[in-house]
Amino acid sequence: MASRADRRFMRLAIALGARGLGRVWPNPAVGCVIVRDGRILARGWTQPGGRPHAEAMALARCDARGATVYVSLEPCAHHGRTPPCCDALIAAGVARVVTALTDPDPRVAGQGHARLRAAGVAVDEGVEADAAALVNAGFLLRVTEGRPWVTLKLAQTLDGRIATARGESRWITGPEARRAVHALRARHDAVLVGGGTARADDPDLTVRDLGVTQQPVRVVASRGLDLDPNGRLGRSARDVPLWVLHGDGLDVPAAWAATGARMMGCAVSEGYLDPHAIMTALAGEGITRVFCEGGGALAASLLRAGLVDELVLFTAGKVIGADGLPGMGPLGLAALADAPQFDLVGFDRIGADTCQIWRRR
Repeated sequence: MASRADRRFMRLAIALGARGLGRVWPNPAVGCVIVRDGRILARGWTQPGGRPHAEAMALARCDARGATVYVSLEPCAHHGRTPPCCDALIAAGVARVVTALTDPDPRVAGQGHARLRAAGVAVDEGVEADAAALVNAGFLLRVTEGRPWVTLKLAQTLDGRIATARGESRWITGPEARRAVHALRARHDAVLVGGGTARADDPDLTVRDLGVTQQPVRVVASRGLDLDPNGRLGRSARDVPLWVLHGDGLDVPAAWAATGARMMGCAVSEGYLDPHAIMTALAGEGITRVFCEGGGALAASLLRAGLVDELVLFTAGKVIGADGLPGMGPLGLAALADAPQFDLVGFDRIGADTCQIWRRR
């Protein structure tokens, strides 16, 4: 059983790793803490772009001989752009390595732990595993299921409307809630909207006023590609990555090809881009965490497909009425028991609005 100190240092490693969310894909967001005699010698976390790894960052900052190393994911055992972290730990002469999770990547999958043990390093596994798995849920899903973690964000009125009958939606929520949305964007690899939202809102989908140096990839799902290439997204495609998913076999207009956006064909199902195909395509490009900001048809398709892992609901103290635009498209439920179910895991007041976080049951 892990000691209180082991759990405390591992929680710190996990928190450090979370700093990399949205900036390290396709790699996991890993944290590392090196301790000797109860004193922290060094800390590290995966750097933007996925390199250097957390262990390398921490080892470069101290003499780790005889120390205990806490890592939120099993040290890698394969040669990529850098040597294996398990070999670096062995060469540094550490006495013990404590990990939260085994890396499911077939290139590692227990080999890092095995090589450490074979070199005489004591290894303890599974410390604070649930917390570590939540931080790296996107990486784990991509490796094991071939899809990213999906967060669905909804900003709506008390009666579940996202716009007036005329389509006016700026602004449902207040400035504090909108700033919180930007912070959420920054912790995801990609921001996804449907073609209807892109047409109606002409959004930027960037993170603003938070000092980030790496923007998430902007993704638009539009089966028929009936989007204006001269909108904000198209005009900024050479400055901030923009991926446009469209129906397979569709001829890409020259105007869109000229924007610099990446055009990606995707399978169509029942008249819409297939949600599983969307997520498979994004995972295939290394995306581990997707922040979906609507609209209603795309949100409903993801829910019907069982692909929404987390729902973030911002609610404003406004009432629009039944003639307003609903936040969710039809789900086609035959019975209440068929409704997607989520558990409330967080609630906060942000300015004049509320924010609820629900996680798939």
